[in-house]
Amino acid sequence: MKDFTQRWHLSAWETGLMTAMLELGSLLGALIAGILADKYSRRQSIFAACAVFCIGSALQCGAQSSNHLIFGRGIGGLGVGALSMLSPLYMAEISPPEVRGSLMALEQLAIVSGAVLGFWTGFFTRELPGSSSWRIPLGIQLIPGLLLGFGCMALPPSPRLLVQQGRTEEALRSLAKLRLRSRAEIESDPLLQIELLEMQVEAALIEQTSTADSSGQNAKLGTLSAEMHSWKRLLSPKLRKRTLIGVTMMFFQQWSGINALLYYGPTLMHSLGLQGDAVTLMSAGGVGIVQFLAVLPAIVFIDRLGRRPLLRGGSLVMALSHLVIALLVRQYSGDWPAHAMAARVSLLCVYSFTAAYGVSYGPIGWILPSEVFPLSARSKGVALSTASNWFNNFLIGLLTPLFMEQSASATFFIFAAACSLGYVWATRCVPETANVSLEEMDAVFGSSAAQEDLALKRQIEADLGLHDLIQRWSQPTGSHEEAS
Repeated sequence: MKDFTQRWHLSAWETGLMTAMLELGSLLGALIAGILADKYSRRQSIFAACAVFCIGSALQCGAQSSNHLIFGRGIGGLGVGALSMLSPLYMAEISPPEVRGSLMALEQLAIVSGAVLGFWTGFFTRELPGSSSWRIPLGIQLIPGLLLGFGCMALPPSPRLLVQQGRTEEALRSLAKLRLRSRAEIESDPLLQIELLEMQVEAALIEQTSTADSSGQNAKLGTLSAEMHSWKRLLSPKLRKRTLIGVTMMFFQQWSGINALLYYGPTLMHSLGLQGDAVTLMSAGGVGIVQFLAVLPAIVFIDRLGRRPLLRGGSLVMALSHLVIALLVRQYSGDWPAHAMAARVSLLCVYSFTAAYGVSYGPIGWILPSEVFPLSARSKGVALSTASNWFNNFLIGLLTPLFMEQSASATFFIFAAACSLGYVWATRCVPETANVSLEEMDAVFGSSAAQEDLALKRQIEADLGLHDLIQRWSQPTGSHEEAS
């Protein structure tokens, strides 16, 4: 967009800072949302996050200086980070167990679809006169923000949060609405009663494991002592390996170089010898399309093939792709027009890298952290892993233009080295978690965290009468009549 570059004259540092401010704001937004979501409600927090995002988008759209852009991206990032935690959290809490996994995979598909649409919106508005070429794409962000903000107010509250807050009757009504049950069916439907009791069991389990301090005493839920204990548990010997896997997975996901391609696609394409804005933008836009297509087979095969084989194979293909690009850039970047074949091979390697990422690091980066943690530590573990994602995303956005300014080939060598380390890490440190039950996960990690959760959960189930309810409703009709 000529008007944008001519108007602002951004240095490599300012370009990196403007890009990275979104990730830094997202990191803070994700952490803040974790507090607000429990204190108030999921819907109110989502609405507030949408409002913050829209304020940031409006600042960017109406920017009169580069500082307005940078500040607007930081504000918008707060909303993006909060929504990145709140949306999947809300979906997981309202979804029936049998479709929860599919919704997680569809979320990744939606993220990639949004990236593709965002890129091509910028492509088709690039030739508009004046500042409208870049203000229109930034202003369009307001539309989904407003739709989500006002649309979420029509959604029922999270029944799990209501149970956690002790509002059981409200939770039952919300659950009935989500499961399309009438008011008359609330008391007579056994599935609703059982699901509500399961939520009560889960809430009691999390409360008991989160409030027990190191001396064996109980701290009140929501106090600073209980909160500190729940975070410290992630570094305990029983959970340390799992925490390291979640945090490291997000590190390698970002340092594989995928977001560098998404953020600075045209710049990277220029370094590969592609000439002309249209050719460069269309080639960079192809990265998003390839990633979108690669996610589709991942949804089908990720449980059949397993996590480790996909991580290892993806790391290997990504590392080789980056290495070939780095060598070709180093050898031929001084005279690309005379070496058109080398430029084409480089572009092909970009696409092979993207496809490998789409079937490995892309979906597994979000699935693996949710699998390795026991129930009582899952929310904190996933939150910490998500924070690792945004922090490394911030570093990528900040440093990539500086790396490219110094040496394009060295930039690809760095990504190749990161993917190579990812292969070693996946081979030596990542256990296979596909189709592994909660009980078996302890054997995988050599700890008893999940077994302790399971024993406590069974005791809570018995105390709340879940076993008796299931046994009563599983009896034949005649037995019910005899008992009455």
